[in-house]
Amino acid sequence: MAQANVELVLALRETASRLKSGVHYAWGNHGSCNCGNLLQVVTKLSKEEIIRYAQTGTGEWTELAEEYCSITDAPVSLLIHKLEQLGLTPTDVHNIEYLEDREVLDNLPGGFRWLKRNIKEDVIVYMETFAGMLEEKLAKDIDISSLFENPAKVPGNTIELVNA
Repeated sequence: MAQANVELVLALRETASRLKSGVHYAWGNHGSCNCGNLLQVVTKLSKEEIIRYAQTGTGEWTELAEEYCSITDAPVSLLIHKLEQLGLTPTDVHNIEYLEDREVLDNLPGGFRWLKRNIKEDVIVYMETFAGMLEEKLAKDIDISSLFENPAKVPGNTIELVNA
């Protein structure tokens, strides 16, 4: 499973939110499919720009991720590299595109069920569930006691402790 991190959680949540709000979705289109919409969020590229980059490789996102070579500097490798930087593996890319990660499916609201890769509502629930699972992993990794030992180092902390 993907490496849990805040950037990936935020990207999955923003992608799901954009899909809910009506952004263009078409599973057969590199720029507006499951991974294409995630890449729009991560790269700030348009669906048309993503299509141009993706067409420098051969196949769907699954094949592009498996054939990715970090040395080539081909434009499609830039897109795959962005997904890799988020903590995704080629298997994760495949699972996002086909909605197949069994762990995510087991954690869907209402329990396990198979989702359809080309149904926008299924993509939304998959991405939201995936993000929630990654958030849980992150929460388990946080040592809350260390935050109380030195509250001045907590980002955004504006509370000043006063000795009583």
